[in-house]
Amino acid sequence: MARDHGFHPVRITRIVDETPDVRTFALDAGFPYRAGQFLTFRLRGTLRSYSMSSSPDTDGELCVTVKRVPGGLVSGWMHDELRPGDVLEATRPSGSFCLRPDAGDRPLVAFAGGSGITPVFSLVKSALATTARPVRLLTAHRDAPAAIFRAALDSLADRHPGRLTVRQHFDDRDGLVTAGRIRDLAAGGPADFYLCGPEPFMTLVEETLTAQGVPRERIVVERFTPVNGSAAPPTRPADGTVTVVLRGQRRSVPQRAGETLLQSARRAGFTPPFSCESGDCATCMARVIAGEAKMRVNNALDADEVAEGYVLTCQAEPAAPDVTVEYED
Repeated sequence: MARDHGFHPVRITRIVDETPDVRTFALDAGFPYRAGQFLTFRLRGTLRSYSMSSSPDTDGELCVTVKRVPGGLVSGWMHDELRPGDVLEATRPSGSFCLRPDAGDRPLVAFAGGSGITPVFSLVKSALATTARPVRLLTAHRDAPAAIFRAALDSLADRHPGRLTVRQHFDDRDGLVTAGRIRDLAAGGPADFYLCGPEPFMTLVEETLTAQGVPRERIVVERFTPVNGSAAPPTRPADGTVTVVLRGQRRSVPQRAGETLLQSARRAGFTPPFSCESGDCATCMARVIAGEAKMRVNNALDADEVAEGYVLTCQAEPAAPDVTVEYED
C-alpha cells in the first residue's frame, strides 16, 4: 500500500527559542506519529525535512526544531518570517529512526551531535514514558550556549534517577569527542544504539561501536545529508533506457552508469519529489512497473512496500536493460 506523501496544511501555534540559532515550532497538525520521525515541508519552492522534538507519548503538541543554517534558503526564512498563526504545507510524518517494538528492556544508548539531539530527544522521552529501559545519552555541542534542550534533559534526568544518564559534552571545554568517551557510554552489555549528528561525529561513533563488536543491526543512524562515498558500484553497464512517469507525463532517457532513478528523472526534465537524498525519508519513493532496480540504501521503506515494487529513487539504480518507474500523483 502506497503512503500518503501529499502535502497538508499545518498551523504554527507557538514558537520557542531554544538557543540563539535554534527554534522550536509547535504545530496544529493532527497527525499521528512515532517518536523519532520527521515532517517534510514545502517552503519557498523547495522541500526540507525537520525532525519532531516532541513525543507522542508525553507532549500534547507536535513540534519540530529547526537550526538556522548560515545563508540557508529555508531555515533563515523560518526564523525571521514565521509567526504563530502562519500556515505551512507538510507531508504526514515519516522516517524509521524509531524505537524498536522488540527491544524489550535492552538499554537505549544514544549519541547526538548538535541539532542531532532533536529526534533523539523525542526517542528518549518516549522510552522513559512507555518502557522500563535504562537510557544513556551523550550530547555534543560546541559550547554550553549552543546546547539544545539542556535544561529539559537535566529535568528529565532528575525525574528518572537511575534510569536516565545524560552526559553533555562541550567542545570548547572538553575538546572533540573521543573514541574513549564513546566506549565508556557504550559499555555495559547489549543495547540499542541511536546516532544523529554531523557526519564526522556519526562516523566516529559508528566505527567505534563496530570495533567494539556491536552488531550493525543494533545501530540506528539518522542522516539528512548525502553520505560522501556511500554510493555502491553500478549494478550493471549503462546500455538501456530509464522511463519516468510523473504527473501524467512519460519521458525516457538513456541509462548512465552509476546514475540513480532520481537523477535520471531530473535529466529527463522532471522535477520529482525528494528531500534527504540519503535513503532515509521516503519522499522520493516511486514504483518500478517494468524492469528492475536495486537500492544502495533503504532506511525508509518496509518489506511490504519493497515487495510491491516501491523504491527510493534517490538510492535506486537500474538493474535491467529497460526500467520504468512511476511516481504517484
